[in-house]
Amino acid sequence: MTESASPHISHPRIMVLKVQPGTPPFRIMEIDGEVVGEAKAITDVLEAAAAYGITVHDLDDPEVVRWVGGDKLTWKPR
Repeated sequence: MTESASPHISHPRIMVLKVQPGTPPFRIMEIDGEVVGEAKAITDVLEAAAAYGITVHDLDDPEVVRWVGGDKLTWKPR
């Protein structure tokens, strides 16, 4: 398979990893491959993005944010 025939795999700048147990539960956030902190809610994701100069218009756009282990509404361990 040539590179041009391979499917596009996006590499969004923001990655929100699976929920970690805690009080309250949290998700580790990465921006540009670096761990930048914990997110306990969607607002934390937006604030961290803004701090790095990233404007997020659509949290469901996989080109912008990759949600690992759940979506933007998953904030409790499974």
